[in-house]
Amino acid sequence: MKILAIECSASPASAAITEDGKVIASSFVNVKLTHSQTLLPMVNSVLSTSLTDIDGIDGYAVSAGPGSFTGIRIGISAVKGLAAPKSAPCAAVSTLYAMAENYRDTDCTVCAVMDARCGQVYNALFKIKDRKITRLCDDRALMCKELAEELKKMSQKKQNRVIIVGDGTDVFYPYAENIIGVEASDKTRRYQNAVGVALSAEQLFKDGAAVTPESLLPVYLRLPQAERELKKKQEENVK
Repeated sequence: MKILAIECSASPASAAITEDGKVIASSFVNVKLTHSQTLLPMVNSVLSTSLTDIDGIDGYAVSAGPGSFTGIRIGISAVKGLAAPKSAPCAAVSTLYAMAENYRDTDCTVCAVMDARCGQVYNALFKIKDRKITRLCDDRALMCKELAEELKKMSQKKQNRVIIVGDGTDVFYPYAENIIGVEASDKTRRYQNAVGVALSAEQLFKDGAAVTPESLLPVYLRLPQAERELKKKQEENVK
């Protein structure tokens, strides 16, 4: 199955094409341009360099969250637009799970983190053993101090080495750098990438978890800031 994947849940943006676990083409940028400027040119690039016609794509995948509300919406909208003409199947991939793919070749525990601001991170933990990824908890939003305490308890039990992965590494790692067995990911494998999204999507397609373009929706772990502020004002007015 040939999959075209898009990832733009944070500052970096990427596009990739995979087929049966093999990476056919990929493009990644981490520059101060909006995803609306970079995303579709990258899609065109991976199609062109891989000599793939858009009609040759069997399914589409996108990181559906957590992440930047704007970035997630751009990615979802782009995939909807690409998949709609043929009603091609789509896969909504957890951004955090896709990050674990960066270390599938390493026996460890991946602590995937994304900056959620205000001392919080979006996080999930994954155990990797013999190239198999096992989810240890649901995607969640929690305080950096809470996550550090959780990793400290894991360290005391002398479990696997823990690798911090994701764009939230610089924000979170200072809370955990003194915990034995915890390390920051190599920068070449730190960020979320469309390759990981595509590889994650392959299993979703095999499991029959694909959705139609119309049914493809973002997955938010908390309300956008504007909605949170509105809700807060409404609650204050009630008082």
